[in-house]
Amino acid sequence: MSSIADNIGSVTRRIQKATLKAGRSAGSVHLLAVSKTRPADELRTAYSAGQRAFGENYVQEALDKMEELKELDAIEWHFIGPIQSNKTRQIAGAFAWAHSVDRLKIAQRLNDQRPSTLPPLNICLQVNINNEESKSGCTLKDLTNMADAIEEMPNLSLRGLMAIPDPDQPEAELRSSFRKLANALKHMRQEAPGCGPLDTLSMGMSGDLEMAIEEGATWVRVGTCLLYTSPSPRDGLLS
Repeated sequence: MSSIADNIGSVTRRIQKATLKAGRSAGSVHLLAVSKTRPADELRTAYSAGQRAFGENYVQEALDKMEELKELDAIEWHFIGPIQSNKTRQIAGAFAWAHSVDRLKIAQRLNDQRPSTLPPLNICLQVNINNEESKSGCTLKDLTNMADAIEEMPNLSLRGLMAIPDPDQPEAELRSSFRKLANALKHMRQEAPGCGPLDTLSMGMSGDLEMAIEEGATWVRVGTCLLYTSPSPRDGLLS
């Protein structure tokens, strides 16, 4: 069985190889370890192996881990699960990133509840890229209006877009989904240039991270093949 350190090294090499193959600059793609349901000691082991960014889906579980790991400098917490209105205050106060902002009501609450002692919360707008009934996310046509509104929210930094395409769709359709999200970000930069850095595409998991990187991903979300010793075929899924 491989260790967590071995797993992180393996995935990191895949990212580096795919980044180079895509003609992109070294370090332009970051690994987000999807750590939901994993105990704090596994995260500590991953941290010791060099991993710094961790993605959580469940607020209370994440807060418990933050308390257990509070001595670790430079650890970075990303919220990647569905955001409920009654959880925004905790997310706004504890996380550096929220990848799954899917409506203006949530963005406004995060802005209003972000403590003044913290820098702006980095957010991505979650897009339901294939209009799947079972998936959360705004539509592509909503993006410009949402970006314009978020421009007036000083406690948020709109970094870009996130999507969770169906990993079981044919390869050509999956690539099309990634490309569609990348093109949407380019359009936002043109239509709403002052609304934030707009430098982030959060897309791709263990089975398709090379393809996602080819299409412009800057964060790839990888879970069980990092923190489990027996990888699951559902690795990286957020549900």
